[in-house]
Amino acid sequence: MRLTIFGSGYVGLVTGACMAETGNHVVCVDIDADKIARLNNGEVPIYEPGLDDYLERNIEAGRLEFTTDVQKGVDHGLVQFIAVGTPPDEDGSADLQHVLSVAKSIGQQMYEYRIVVDKSTVPVGTADKVREAIRGELNKRDVALEVDVVSNPEFLKEGAAVDDFMKPDRIIIGTDNPRTTELLRALYEPFNRNRDRVIAMDVRSSELTKYAANAMLATKISFMNEVANIAERLGADIEKIRVGIGSDPRIGYHFIYPGAGYGGSCFPKDVRALGRSASAAGYEARILDAVEEVNDLQKQRLFENISDFYEGDLAGKTIAVWGLSFKPKTDDMREAPSRVLMEALWGEGAKVRAYDPEAMEETRRIYPEQEGLALCESAYDALEGADALSIVTEWQEFRSPDLEKIWDSLSDSVIFDGRNLYEPDVLQSLGLKYYAIGRGHSVKRAGPAYGRRKTDQVQKAAS
Repeated sequence: MRLTIFGSGYVGLVTGACMAETGNHVVCVDIDADKIARLNNGEVPIYEPGLDDYLERNIEAGRLEFTTDVQKGVDHGLVQFIAVGTPPDEDGSADLQHVLSVAKSIGQQMYEYRIVVDKSTVPVGTADKVREAIRGELNKRDVALEVDVVSNPEFLKEGAAVDDFMKPDRIIIGTDNPRTTELLRALYEPFNRNRDRVIAMDVRSSELTKYAANAMLATKISFMNEVANIAERLGADIEKIRVGIGSDPRIGYHFIYPGAGYGGSCFPKDVRALGRSASAAGYEARILDAVEEVNDLQKQRLFENISDFYEGDLAGKTIAVWGLSFKPKTDDMREAPSRVLMEALWGEGAKVRAYDPEAMEETRRIYPEQEGLALCESAYDALEGADALSIVTEWQEFRSPDLEKIWDSLSDSVIFDGRNLYEPDVLQSLGLKYYAIGRGHSVKRAGPAYGRRKTDQVQKAAS
């Protein structure tokens, strides 16, 4: 099948590469000429395991092309995917200007029937706006053409996106036209061999499904972080609690790991956008507001622990930071907890020696010539001259380090772990002080007001 994808970012590239891998002829359109030139030269602008192989193989085979020519894209594909960004607007709602701009371009350039697929994460009602934008342009041209608008949300995890696309848990297709449903079923048949993964529904239900899924996962994370904070005050071990509740099949073990808060391009944006959509519809989504508030506070926990340990005197201290991306297997630092931590440390006069397996260039882009930041070549290089270690991202290479080397390197022999990677008893037996989330020295170490009363201090330090 001939497919066009508008947008060559994270979703667009993965969708294009995977669709080409199954034999489709895909043209990706983007207004960024530099990015298109790099892609045509075989350069991959993002880090995603396996994606570079898919791109190279399908570009060489002629099944995957990149262009800035909108007309070429509209002429090429029966199915036109919109996979552009929907960044949060000033009020937290999804900004649809890029989506609607693509829709208008399709309406201006199409000369025969097209299926327009919203692949971007968009609020309920976006398909109606896309349809209106296309028809508005067709009316200006005095052209009567049929167009179907479909909601087909992506459920890709950064770091596992290629596998998620090739072996999906489900494929949501939201249409108001049974014929279009069958065409999309045929398109997704190669990803549907073992069992039928297609779930067909109306457009609005499909749009809400994506937001609801991400909001549910974010809720589980914030809930466990709240329980971890309670456990610290009550003298309980959150890891034992996690195992205890995860064994209940109604709860399960997925997304119940406490930590330093969630970040990335999806969860923060989608929780806010769903809350704003609810508000616009006259409903106050109290749970969503609480999920966001808890997460904002949780991102401050590592700094709170460090500041508390040093009794608020961080000037001149050097903190090693392991992990900068918001999660492993990506270089994405959007709304990453590492940024909250480092900015707060700099605000108090501390220095940072940081290492991440993939996010070093992104860190240099975000913090060019940042005073008090040293980017190191390895995890152990980051320990040189450091007083303490803070672990922010759970990269695999951090899970079984040389603990004696850490002890020898750190002047204060203390680890602040935002991902609960280690057993407290093991570290403490080696003489390492260990402050985790709901574990180790964090338990029973403060009164009932701990965390909340320091919020102003953290925000001041980060400003």
